[in-house]
Amino acid sequence: MSMTEGHTIITREEITDVEFDWFATDANGHIAQFMAAGDPSVPEAALASEELLEALHVWIDTRPEREDANALAGGFDEHLTPPQRRGAYVYDQVPDEPGVYRLVAAPRTPLRLEELPERLGEYLVGLTLPVPLGTTRIRVQEDGGAEALDDMA
Repeated sequence: MSMTEGHTIITREEITDVEFDWFATDANGHIAQFMAAGDPSVPEAALASEELLEALHVWIDTRPEREDANALAGGFDEHLTPPQRRGAYVYDQVPDEPGVYRLVAAPRTPLRLEELPERLGEYLVGLTLPVPLGTTRIRVQEDGGAEALDDMA
């Protein structure tokens, strides 16, 4: 039986032009929250289970804060730091650049995949990006591929 069997699949139509946050991990087991800002070109695996996505949101949102805010762009991005204060990298979608995200907050002590409950960790394994989290700009494809972009791109 598939881990997401019996779960509600999220459609791209549902997330177009509305705020939609999704999560991913990297080969180091670090975790990031991506704020898609209405861009529907998120990895297919992020849409596999509304229930697991919500459970992951709740799990991270209810962790105690472990560090002070670290918004890379300063005060403008300060409101985006709650996941970072709990250990997740935070990326925000770049307007008019489908699939492109910029790092807005970076944890000093990253949350690790093995800290998650098993079912949430299994969900995130399908969302492992081939780029280290902490990369300043990332282009993410719907098939789960990703590439680091030059800071000047």
